[in-house]
Amino acid sequence: MNNTFKPYVTPVVLQNHLHLGGKNAKGDSLAVNSLYLERQGRPWIGIMGEFHYFRYAREDWKKELLKMKAGGIELVATYVPWLCHEEEEGVFDFEGQNDLRAFVTLIGELGMEAVIRIGPWVHGELRNGGFPDWLLKKPFSLRNGNPEFMREVESWYRIVAKHLDGLYFKDCGPILAIQLENEMPDDAEYLEKLKELAIKCGMEVPLYTVTGWNSTGGAKIPVDEVLPLFGGYCGAPWEQSTEELPPSTHYFFTGIRNDSSIGKDLQQMKAADGWQLPYERYPFADCELGGGLQNTWHRRYQVQGMDIYAMALCGLGEGVNLLGYYMYHGGTNRMGKLSSFQESRATGYPNDCPVLSYDFQAPLSEYGEVREQYRLLNLLHLFLKDYGECFAKMTYVPAGVSPGLMDTEKLRCALRTDGTGGFVFVNHYQRRTRLKDVEQAVFEVESRNENGTCETIRFPALDICGEVSFFLPYKMDLAGAELTWATAQPLCREGNTFFFMEIPGMEPVYCLDGEEFSVKTGREAFRIPEKKISIVTLNLSDARFLRRLDGKLYLGEGCDLYLEDGTLRSVEAGEQKAFVWENGAFQPCPVQAEETGCEEAPRLTAETGDVSCRSNGSVCMLTKLSDSPFTLTGPGLEEVLLSAPGPLDWYRLTVPDPYGFVSLELPCDIMQLYTDGTLTADDFYHGVPWRLPKKLLFGKECYVVTTTTEQNIYRERPFYR
Repeated sequence: MNNTFKPYVTPVVLQNHLHLGGKNAKGDSLAVNSLYLERQGRPWIGIMGEFHYFRYAREDWKKELLKMKAGGIELVATYVPWLCHEEEEGVFDFEGQNDLRAFVTLIGELGMEAVIRIGPWVHGELRNGGFPDWLLKKPFSLRNGNPEFMREVESWYRIVAKHLDGLYFKDCGPILAIQLENEMPDDAEYLEKLKELAIKCGMEVPLYTVTGWNSTGGAKIPVDEVLPLFGGYCGAPWEQSTEELPPSTHYFFTGIRNDSSIGKDLQQMKAADGWQLPYERYPFADCELGGGLQNTWHRRYQVQGMDIYAMALCGLGEGVNLLGYYMYHGGTNRMGKLSSFQESRATGYPNDCPVLSYDFQAPLSEYGEVREQYRLLNLLHLFLKDYGECFAKMTYVPAGVSPGLMDTEKLRCALRTDGTGGFVFVNHYQRRTRLKDVEQAVFEVESRNENGTCETIRFPALDICGEVSFFLPYKMDLAGAELTWATAQPLCREGNTFFFMEIPGMEPVYCLDGEEFSVKTGREAFRIPEKKISIVTLNLSDARFLRRLDGKLYLGEGCDLYLEDGTLRSVEAGEQKAFVWENGAFQPCPVQAEETGCEEAPRLTAETGDVSCRSNGSVCMLTKLSDSPFTLTGPGLEEVLLSAPGPLDWYRLTVPDPYGFVSLELPCDIMQLYTDGTLTADDFYHGVPWRLPKKLLFGKECYVVTTTTEQNIYRERPFYR
């Protein structure tokens, strides 16, 4: 089966037309053209992940940011929610885990940069979208340019600016960009006023962004004043339906930036009015490529690692030049003085979210555990760090024949190319759908030579089976040697050693200057002396644990590594092994495992009443109670009433130490944990065990309450392919 692609068209790259960019005293610069961003005058693809300081314990910020950095994140994005800082009018809270300045300062100290999403409305599944209740009681409309509202916004912006003073890019600080508002689809004048106001208040940065999606032609934005960012999710927990939804378009190569389904629950559908966002003036950049999904009470998903990896790979294949994940790290809402902080139908929003949990099924969980998409996404991040400068200049070329939304047989493929070399992208994965295996697939691409002639690069026939998403290089420079094509995915490089990954089900073959080499998969380097290069082809199991840490390449033996103050650490507990690439080989190196790491957790169930589980010589116990130990009140009571008229089941939970996790298998509707009488954790059951860190439980009187319901909700079942 031959797969060809439409002709490559040299892009028209607009320069110096955007009122964005800047340079600081250190000589660092950022510029934006119509195709990509530049740092120090060189093409650059940023990798951004969202992590909310106000949803995480301050004492754990550093460790969690270092995990993000180890996963390839270099830009840390966060909302600054008005509600969390000024719940009571005129009373400000920037202490403890609300200390925005400390969080941004720490980001800079760790060698990362910050993207601050200052609102004033942020959404984030927060109460009132992040507006304080007192603001809603004012006698004027919100989220527009009316003078009364803008005066309130100016007061808020000045407070935020004061706490960030001296931390901006112009001050050689970590704040590279600011997002104005969120999900504002049709008020360009308002967005422009917000930019002017941010600058007036002292929040000057080289990059101002807005969300660019809308239900029709893209958001109405002040043209050339801001950079529109886009996104996409593997599901839609905000949809009001409780039925299975059609397949997501984000597993296809379409080149379409505007996902009109994001924020659909809060946007009024409007007829097309002739507006069309001029995409050709901006690079394709994401801020909300879903790192997971936040379950709502009526729609609950089970996110898998490939759900996220395949979406991100498709995005790169269709031209994305800034990867931004929402969320990359989960968190926990805190309780306010006056109310809980979650989005709910009781406050006029269309969804009920957990009172506390904002786990989001993200690459890093609410409690810092690593999920599979963290490892898979890093395969892309490694590549972008080493090859992004070249890759950013390549554009999307669709396949000659593209499959339709319900097509499970045609191969989904695309090119990123500069007309000479590039990469063939293939996605053979669709969430909750089985795609037909494709046998003897052949890719043919046209390559332009320096003399202006063209040649056809023909890959060998490949069987594409199972759930795989990958990209293959052609006409790739390997330290002066030309890689005509390869049937392995490039990862990164160390000098003249080039690291690739075996694609499951394919033999790794490299065609260098017309000569083919079959390379054995493993950790050893295959040396090609006449080319003065070496190739290492890792299998997927090893590649998932390959990390670039402070410039060195490390490999964990089935463990997730990060660096803290020069010490190599493992996220996982127990005895671990690690290797560092030195002198042309992976050499053993010391690694310190986490005492409180993510070990195999005791699994507790209530099927037989009292159940104990022994772990490392100690006993955890879950005991079912015949009566409730206390009466529920406040937000906890309001949450369990969502299940009405279902009964409540109570359990006493005891743990012998604060190390690691406990895993509760309690099929139900809603789960809550109370420690010493305080609601400490919750979740909507979605078919997977509820994992709780024992440090939340140790030394406290702990109770778990669960509910059942017969109401109509969408709870995803396992999908067997």
